[in-house]
Amino acid sequence: TTSKNMCMHVCASSPQCLSPDDVPADVVEKEKKVQLEIAMNEGKPADIAEKMVTGRMQKFSGEVSLTGQPFVMEPKKSVAEILKEEKSEVTGFIRLEVGEGI
Repeated sequence: TTSKNMCMHVCASSPQCLSPDDVPADVVEKEKKVQLEIAMNEGKPADIAEKMVTGRMQKFSGEVSLTGQPFVMEPKKSVAEILKEEKSEVTGFIRLEVGEGI
């Protein structure tokens, strides 16, 4: 079932939020600074570095969000695509990890 597969995906991939739009602004800003520094250290001009960072940030937001991740059981499709095919949606999730906080 779709719900069971989504649960297994969450356990395997550890998404931090539901969709790319839900990634906290402070996390995005921190990652953007890191990516900009990497691009500048590569010797790229500022305008090109900014374009590189924009692309990397879209990728980052997809990687840390559930709907943006490649689906574990079918990596050529994103979780969002699988949900759309199944006419389903995820409104939220909670991931518990054994030993967390110890």
